[in-house]
Amino acid sequence: MSDAVNVKKWYVVRAVSGQENKVKTYIESEIKRFNLEDYISKVLVPTEKVVQIRNGKKINKERVYIPGYVMVEANLTGEIPHIIKSINGVIGFLGEVKGGDPVPLRMSEVNRLLGKVDELAVKADNVAIPFTIGETIKVIDGPFNGFNGTVEKINEEKRKLEVMVKIFGRKTPLELSYMQVEKV
Repeated sequence: MSDAVNVKKWYVVRAVSGQENKVKTYIESEIKRFNLEDYISKVLVPTEKVVQIRNGKKINKERVYIPGYVMVEANLTGEIPHIIKSINGVIGFLGEVKGGDPVPLRMSEVNRLLGKVDELAVKADNVAIPFTIGETIKVIDGPFNGFNGTVEKINEEKRKLEVMVKIFGRKTPLELSYMQVEKV
C-alpha cells in the first residue's frame, strides 16, 4: 500500500435527515463491495447518548447529534467521491462548490466533533436522571433556596423537575433544573 493511500482526511457527507445510520450502513457495504477499505477507514454518525425513562426503566438511546451529517475518514481519489455520492440517501459532500471537490474538515473541527461525541457519551452517562417521582428534595438555588419539596414530574429532555413546594402552608408547583435541587 503506497503512502498516498494512507493520507486520509475527514469529510462530511450530507445525508437525508433521519437516514444518517442507513447512509452509514450503505457506505460501509459499498466500501466492502468495491474493496475500498484502504481508502475509507471510518464512517461515523455523530450521536449523543440520551438516557430516557420508559415505564420506570432506564433506556439508553443514541440520538443523532447533527442531523443530516455523516462523517467519513477517507482518501477521496478516483471514483470514490462518485461512489459515495451515488449512494441512496446521500445529498453530497459538505463544502463542495457545485461540481467541485469535497472540502475536508480542518483537524480542529474534526477534534471538536469527535471530542463532542466522546464528551457527550461521558456526560450523558453521568447525568442519568438522579431523581424519582415522589422523592423529597431540597431546593439549593434560586428564590426558593432552602425549601423542601416533592418531585411531581420529571422532564428529561429539558433536564427539569416539577417540584411541589410548601410555601406559607400552600403547595406550589415549581419548575426547577436538576442543578437547582439536591436529594434530602
